[in-house]
Amino acid sequence: MKTFRVARMATAGALAALTACAVSSPGLLKADGVERVSVDRAAYDPELEAFRASAIALGVELLADGGEGTNGNVVSSPGSLLIALTMLRSGASGETATEMDSVLSLPAENRDEAMNALLSSLEKFDGDPGSVDEENPPRKPVMHAANGLFVDKNVPTGEAYLDTLARHYGAGVYPVDFRDEPTTKPAMDAWVDRNTGGRIKQAPAKYDPRNTFSLLNSLYFAAAWSEPFDPDDTSDLPFTTAEGAEIAVPAMHKALEMKYAEGRGWRGVDLPYAEGFVMRLVLPEAAPDAGPAPATFDAGRLNEVAVALDSASPQAVQIQLPRWDHKCNFDLRKVLGTMGLQKTLNTTEDFNAIQPEMVITQAAQAANITVAEKGTIAAAVTQINGRVTSAPAQPELTIDFDRPFHYQIVHVETGLPLFMGTVADPR
Repeated sequence: MKTFRVARMATAGALAALTACAVSSPGLLKADGVERVSVDRAAYDPELEAFRASAIALGVELLADGGEGTNGNVVSSPGSLLIALTMLRSGASGETATEMDSVLSLPAENRDEAMNALLSSLEKFDGDPGSVDEENPPRKPVMHAANGLFVDKNVPTGEAYLDTLARHYGAGVYPVDFRDEPTTKPAMDAWVDRNTGGRIKQAPAKYDPRNTFSLLNSLYFAAAWSEPFDPDDTSDLPFTTAEGAEIAVPAMHKALEMKYAEGRGWRGVDLPYAEGFVMRLVLPEAAPDAGPAPATFDAGRLNEVAVALDSASPQAVQIQLPRWDHKCNFDLRKVLGTMGLQKTLNTTEDFNAIQPEMVITQAAQAANITVAEKGTIAAAVTQINGRVTSAPAQPELTIDFDRPFHYQIVHVETGLPLFMGTVADPR
């Protein structure tokens, strides 16, 4: 494996940023001479279709897990998880690579190029999350995706891996010292805070100074509806919970043109934002005299929904939709283990292209969403951490004689100190 010590890439400015206050972020460093390549999205339609199917499958697993949601409410980001796992797959080999491709149904070829195309498509709506007035979501959606890689500067990191991340994911490396928690944790949290517009304040995985690798993806979305709901038309109306209890919730109303489709056991619409995005809403068919049906669908049914709504024509629909504001956290090791990624989660051999004998130690996601009359704000962060299982290289020792010191001039053969003294003031 061709590797290099990322510490050699560190500039004075980058390291200085790491010692700044908690709201600062470390300097971003990229593989030398590597620029993000431009790709033709149209050339990767089959791969992008595979990514969509994979994201739907991941979403089903996240919803089934439920995370740390409350009252049965779950919000997740299969898109963020897919991007993070695809970045991790770029450094996998052997049985782990085979397992990830099989379980996640990743494209057999052109995987990184296709993800580049997907990210480039999202970048048409890129913007600064910190500039968004969340009380008035923007007519032109802001869809900010960010990829970051924090690596321990005392551990070799694969040059080819960093090259791929820079070339296709627009990601560089933040060299840090994970043992220096007072510096590194605030830097990672500042990255998360900045790229989610403050909606998520901390990296989702519990900080562990033994880690040597932390891969992060964040997604931030803010958009106004194509036609806002009138707050004067919002009123408390009955909503039957999954347990069958009837409660009163603020419900919005609107009649507008949108795609509508139905199939066996479901009806759905694509509620449009002002540009580029829709909120896909799918209502399960109510069973007669059996209470509300659970809003759970398998991947096959959700792919059916996607095909039906993609091909549907807009028509006039009267919609009633509650407001909601939810957040959720996930232990992704549990989710991915349930999916069958056992080799991926336990190998100490197949991520050598990233770091020697690296093992995945943590995987977590935090997500939240606010839906109201004017539009939607949502954010998610996925984090995958690892550490080398071999002893990491120790940093070169340094010693600064910048205070009073003792000295000797010693005859080596006899050990005789020929001169001995103290420097208290070298002037």
